[in-house]
Amino acid sequence: MTPTTEQPPPRTTTATGFRQVLRNRNFLFLWSGQWFSQLADKIFLIYMIALISAHFPADAINSMSSGIIITNSLPAILFGSLAGVYVDRWLKKTVLTVSNLLRGLFVLAVPLLPSEYTVLLAVTFAVSTLTQFFAPAETSTIPIIVEKPNLLSANSLFTLTVTGSIVIGYAIGEPLLSLFGGASNGHWVLGGFYLLAALLIGFMGNREKLQTGAAQRRSNLWKDLREGFDYLKQDADVRFAFIQLIVFYSILTALYLLAIGLAPAIGLKAEQFGYLLSAAGVGIGLGTLAIGKFAQGISRRSLALIGAVVMGLVLIALFWATSAYLVLFLVMILGIGAGCIAAPMNTLIQEQTPEHMRGKVFGLQNNATNIAQSLPLVLVERATALFGLRPVILALGLVVLLAGLLTQRLSRTPST
Repeated sequence: MTPTTEQPPPRTTTATGFRQVLRNRNFLFLWSGQWFSQLADKIFLIYMIALISAHFPADAINSMSSGIIITNSLPAILFGSLAGVYVDRWLKKTVLTVSNLLRGLFVLAVPLLPSEYTVLLAVTFAVSTLTQFFAPAETSTIPIIVEKPNLLSANSLFTLTVTGSIVIGYAIGEPLLSLFGGASNGHWVLGGFYLLAALLIGFMGNREKLQTGAAQRRSNLWKDLREGFDYLKQDADVRFAFIQLIVFYSILTALYLLAIGLAPAIGLKAEQFGYLLSAAGVGIGLGTLAIGKFAQGISRRSLALIGAVVMGLVLIALFWATSAYLVLFLVMILGIGAGCIAAPMNTLIQEQTPEHMRGKVFGLQNNATNIAQSLPLVLVERATALFGLRPVILALGLVVLLAGLLTQRLSRTPST
């Protein structure tokens, strides 16, 4: 397969931007379904922890909750790449609909199952496994239903949903469950969200072509996996976007951990670290909206470089910042820089990758991202204990700057 080289976004007389994307009936169904599905994913962990609190001793809640979180993360590491292979073999609309339907049924079945910890772990593992099929199918569907000139705007809305669901989901999760009776009735809320997502996506039109039976029979699972890796090696632009997204999500994970320690250092209460995360979320939202509205004519690589420079400089500035208001402002600017990376890089992968390869590439990206996100969990806490909070933030800023510049340079030469 011959790799392509990123070309400057074409000048076209076709209307582009959010208005055109939001007129796309199929995208509206996908985007609406994504909102309910993403919110359900975030509230799901809150629901599982509420069940633990309701049925198990107080002194076991912390360890059991950690077990749920770890179990929720495992399928992304174990099955992320494999799921992407099957997404390329199956109709993506079917994958999206069935994965939401099954997740909803699993959640609705919880009250009928024994109130045992192993059962909660099994349900968590099953729901998370289905999510690994939903994620690459969703990202691969966007270029099927959205015209190429509108992909950047569509991915900006997609990124806005991902970050918005984190802020909104964790904020309204507990109050929403409490409103409907807490752990005893929370399954109706979550199950309803997943089923509503399945219903909305079911209304989406489908212009996708499925592999013929003979082509599927000739396919080999390990060969398909290797094909995904080989494509990343050959296509410098897709490899560049792949690495940028991994760095992007790793930095967000590190920011989450650092915010817990940074909040008391700037005069906030420790439990108010969520203000910092919300500021970053607002910044990402503003950045993605601005990118989708005004950056149609800028190359995806240039946007990623701008984002990396902004994020790196802000992290370096945070080394000296002590005022809570200044830190909140800087974190919002950091979020804007992050917004310059996520949507353009997803768009670049969609533009450059053939339709029959997108599931594999996004599956690998999902797999690699989840593995990479585990590194900050291990390194940031230990580095902070050894060197202090602010030196770690400074080092992180230098790493982001260096990674952004090096990736730009190295990815221009296709690997052999």
